[in-house]
Amino acid sequence: MDPTDTGQPDYFHQVVDCQWACPAHTDVPEYIRLIAQGRFGDAYLVNRESNVFPGILGRVCDRPCEPACRRGRVEAKPVAICRLKRVAADHREDVSDRLPKAPPRGNGKHVACIGAGPASLTVANDLLPLGYDVTIFEQFGLTGGLMRTNIPAFRLPGAVLDEEIGAIVDMGAQLKLNTPVESLKALLASGRFDAVFVGSGAPKGKELRLPGRDDSSRIHIGIDWLHSIAFGHTEKIGERVLIIGVGNTAMDCCRSSLRLGATDVKVMARKSRQFFKASEWELEDAESEGVEIVVNHAPKAFVIEAGRLTGMRFEVLEYQVDGSRIVGERVVGERVFPCDDVILAIGQENAFPWIERDLGIEFDKWQVPKVDIATFQSTRPGVFFGGDAAFGPKNIIWAVEHGHQAAISVHRHCQGLPVAERPARGVTLASRKMGLHEWSYKNDYNPAERRLVPHVGLAERFKKIKIEVELGFTAEQIALEVERCLNCDIQTVFAAPLCIECDACIDICPVDCLTITANGTEAELGARLKAPRRDPKAQLYVSASLKQTGRVMVKDEDLCVHCGLCAERCPTAAWDMQKSTVHIPHASDDEAPCQHPSTRQSA
Repeated sequence: MDPTDTGQPDYFHQVVDCQWACPAHTDVPEYIRLIAQGRFGDAYLVNRESNVFPGILGRVCDRPCEPACRRGRVEAKPVAICRLKRVAADHREDVSDRLPKAPPRGNGKHVACIGAGPASLTVANDLLPLGYDVTIFEQFGLTGGLMRTNIPAFRLPGAVLDEEIGAIVDMGAQLKLNTPVESLKALLASGRFDAVFVGSGAPKGKELRLPGRDDSSRIHIGIDWLHSIAFGHTEKIGERVLIIGVGNTAMDCCRSSLRLGATDVKVMARKSRQFFKASEWELEDAESEGVEIVVNHAPKAFVIEAGRLTGMRFEVLEYQVDGSRIVGERVVGERVFPCDDVILAIGQENAFPWIERDLGIEFDKWQVPKVDIATFQSTRPGVFFGGDAAFGPKNIIWAVEHGHQAAISVHRHCQGLPVAERPARGVTLASRKMGLHEWSYKNDYNPAERRLVPHVGLAERFKKIKIEVELGFTAEQIALEVERCLNCDIQTVFAAPLCIECDACIDICPVDCLTITANGTEAELGARLKAPRRDPKAQLYVSASLKQTGRVMVKDEDLCVHCGLCAERCPTAAWDMQKSTVHIPHASDDEAPCQHPSTRQSA
């Protein structure tokens, strides 16, 4: 194998598994170390550089970082990355003077953002400091999009939304509330905007066309029902409620039902738990509040008696499962569940009745716009999509990353440059060595188990629908949880010319991730490793030829826990521990020059 090129930005990026798994690539170990030092404001700003909404996402993120966390390879539970994000937000000092600001003079370019959800707000966050005039059109009277209307206040308080959204709007965005865009053609024809970003989400809940569907007003579409709660239009529900579907929206619906007076709430799942879409922690929260989850039941009909909904009929299913795949299904019975209300939470869809089909924006067979996956530009230059509006429902952190990438494209479009040409990623390595055997980070392994976030008591949390259930970590819990991070961004960096092949590093490595051997193909090297590879697809680091024998140093990156013992033991400093900082470009990093207003390129 050729020597590994560690200068490629993605090499060390992939080694920091949590940051690699995060769609916005938040520097997780860095902000956790800052929290450990009590530097909450600095930790918040590290978060905000990439995810824009630390307080919001610290409560409701889908946490793709946590299953990737290397801590999960040495014990059952990963670091509580998401809830530490909330710690940075809740405990920070006033950082308003350190947030991005719009320049005193604009660049003459005008951008329209449709929808005041996370994708549009991220675009505004990235473009306002560059001097763009950004107008945000929102059909409702409040900002936040589905963050506000679909996530209940007992999970995400309105004050948290207001504060973090306000930090963006207060940079100078023109916010047009209660102003739906009813015609994209008219907006474009106005000539006011150099580019348009569509971040309108996936606002249409999926229907369930079964017998009896149109015969009762007690059958609700989940996202519409949550929306009506958020705006105070719905304040009660029947005692017996069935939730159809088992995604995160279903979890919000079942827990909201309990707060509106329901006493018997069942979530009806077509498949078994291993196939659920809802996050495990959301399932646990729902079940802790008394929600029953019924598996292997497929809805067949709504039971209507004398014009009133009285129940729902289900087929009872049995599955044949091979590993993670369903290979067979059969009906083994039928069952009726009584209910007063049914809430349909089986998914969401895009809806663009306000986008005319003669604008040069192509739509696919599902009536979703064709959007370039790298630039987020539609088939009409100057019109961009992001978030759920681009590729269907995902989650907030994906919408944020879409916004970052779309902002780069908007910036390049407005400057008359090719949107497909993207600013390059970069990586910086800096030694953490302070003395012969001293390092500017703590590498002791702390065996503490994951801390559990305190919750409001069951009796108390149902008194008001807006009582936030999670309380956040206490100071003692913060101190313990931050020590569980393995500092995966502190890399083991090897200098082949300094190695004398003494095997000291190999002898001391606690996980046997190092091997000195003759070079060969990847398969040959994999067969010679001191410890077998757990993941054949994981990266192998291969050094240049060692000067004494011509052999190579091989490191299994998947096994390495970044303990630094190899660097401490090495007598020649061939091993060093270096902090890797991966630079993910945003619009502010693009060197596109700002043009004079007279050279405006209209969308």
